[in-house]
Amino acid sequence: MNTKKFFLTNIMLITCIFYLSSQNIQELTGNIIYWDRCNEQSHPITDAFDDDLNTYFSSCSEFGNWIGLDLGEKHVITQIAYCPRLDNDYRHRLSLGVFEGANNPDFGDAIPLFIIPGLTERELTQQAIECSRGFRYVRFVFPTPQEAGKSSYMAELKFFGYQAEGDDSQLPQITNIPTISIHTVDNQDITSRENYIKGIISVISADGKSIHTDSLDIRGRGNNSWSYPKKPYRIKFYKKVSLLGMPARERNWTLINNFGDKTLMRNLVGFDISEKMELPYTPAGMAVNVFLNGDYKGCYQLCDQVEANKGRVDIEEMETTDITPPNLDGGYLLEIDAYANTEPSWFTSSGNRIPVTIKYPKHDEIVPQQKAFIEEYFNKMETALNKWNYTDEVQGFRKYIDTPSFLRRFLAAELNGNTDSYWSVYLYKKRTDDKFYFAPIWDLDLSFENDERTYPINTRTGDRWIYAVTGSCANGMRSFVNRILTDQNIQKEMKEIYSYYRDENIISAESLLEVVDNYAAQLDQSQKLNFLRWPILNQKIHANPVIHGSYEAEVENVKNYIKNRILWMDKKLNYTPKSEEPGTSINAVATNELKIRTVENTLFIENVTGFGYLKVMDITGKTIVNDKIIDSNYQITLPKGIYLLLITTNQQGTSTHKCIIP
Repeated sequence: MNTKKFFLTNIMLITCIFYLSSQNIQELTGNIIYWDRCNEQSHPITDAFDDDLNTYFSSCSEFGNWIGLDLGEKHVITQIAYCPRLDNDYRHRLSLGVFEGANNPDFGDAIPLFIIPGLTERELTQQAIECSRGFRYVRFVFPTPQEAGKSSYMAELKFFGYQAEGDDSQLPQITNIPTISIHTVDNQDITSRENYIKGIISVISADGKSIHTDSLDIRGRGNNSWSYPKKPYRIKFYKKVSLLGMPARERNWTLINNFGDKTLMRNLVGFDISEKMELPYTPAGMAVNVFLNGDYKGCYQLCDQVEANKGRVDIEEMETTDITPPNLDGGYLLEIDAYANTEPSWFTSSGNRIPVTIKYPKHDEIVPQQKAFIEEYFNKMETALNKWNYTDEVQGFRKYIDTPSFLRRFLAAELNGNTDSYWSVYLYKKRTDDKFYFAPIWDLDLSFENDERTYPINTRTGDRWIYAVTGSCANGMRSFVNRILTDQNIQKEMKEIYSYYRDENIISAESLLEVVDNYAAQLDQSQKLNFLRWPILNQKIHANPVIHGSYEAEVENVKNYIKNRILWMDKKLNYTPKSEEPGTSINAVATNELKIRTVENTLFIENVTGFGYLKVMDITGKTIVNDKIIDSNYQITLPKGIYLLLITTNQQGTSTHKCIIP
């Protein structure tokens, strides 16, 4: 090693220690603890704690190795320092290594303190830690090797802080989106979609000011998505919880891996469209960073498990004793599913031979009478659709199908370009209600121009709907949808629904591009870590039609698709904006009579003529207020932010406004 470099590096180490001591922060000492799968001692663990940057500990290429300290008592960690092996360029081999603190010796309750976000410097690097919790045990988990057979090297590892119990007022969140840290019993990996493994989960959010910890069971999930190295998971908390402000208070949640979706947002944008088009249920979802046993797994989507429960598919619960009407009528949750024959509770319809999974009642709870009832009822719906008088308002398919939800789902799927839309279709039946409701939409990783089978959608499909072109429909579903759409009244209803959302500016290029831009800004920090962990931006994954080469280009592809797709759908549905209809003035809605102003946390709407309604949506398109306006001057308290207002009065019509609440 260069003598000058050695001298300067060690002077920096001494200076660092002197500075920290002057701030009343001590370098922490304790018993060295470690786990080394290869048990190689040619470069012993003590070399990482000897104040000599010229020596180093060698971690073999197997994942799971770690080194750390038992501090004896709880200490608040204020700073860490680390240095790679100096004699060659081994800096990249510490990239994505994770520092953790814990109070159980097996690190089952550990939370991440810091992740090395890329190349390290060839010197001792200092990093401040914002964490008020005290830890007895601290460690560095060597990252999963990016190169097979290559070891990692730590020349020096230091922890600084002070002895204290601490509290949970401030915890590290890693990036601006929530952190989920999971540790399984004995650090077991998740290798099965059937068998759960027990563990502990911590969800850190609100910029580190909130944490929820519980025991959990975790297993794999998904079909094609399970084949990827970045695995999707299903998690089950010990106690019901409403996570991150999402509406359902439940035990079951999913972690969607988004591996083939290089924007990491297609599901979220598709769910926003579903909410905008007011489907009866849209799954809640949020981007999160996931750590499993100290390994950074990437940016995921924490999402509802699609199931029958309050805040999710809200249908009546059934008991095994519900074997006669009226309780036998529901509720039921079904999935038309191309993979149905792999599920424990399923049937094939008698007419179109459609495969159907019974999701609720659950397979281990449903009784024969209930299974027979819902299978027979589905067949009645199919029979009504295939009869000669299928368009009859009373005896036709409308007796069994809620057409508003069917059409909203259809339009949402065609707008987002989901080629798998009829590969999997959720629908449910309420008790003493004859109709099937079609919701929610799900599994949107191939949407927004991400499927080589239909790329580019607007030219590849011509003037036909996507479902009619793509081959990814569950058996019989193309015929099912075709039959419904041959009803001219359905065509009229579809155009009316579409026109309403376009006229109200709920569905527009402007509103949807704003949603995409907001997600891109939110995901910026985490996407960089994700694609460092999974360097696939220049690789074809699954059905990717084009390799765009960067995250920014992937997002731009989605935006271009949205702009062009809305123009295509306008033409397909012969949409004419209300302001352009013959005899309609562009100023026909008297928006100028309303006065809208804002002050701190307050919205004022003045000069309201007659009674009316207010709908307030946040920048993601989520409705946060639905309220009546009964006074000429109206006010409401709102958090700081940007909002879209839809104001309707019986005398002034409907208008849309954007406002900023300071």
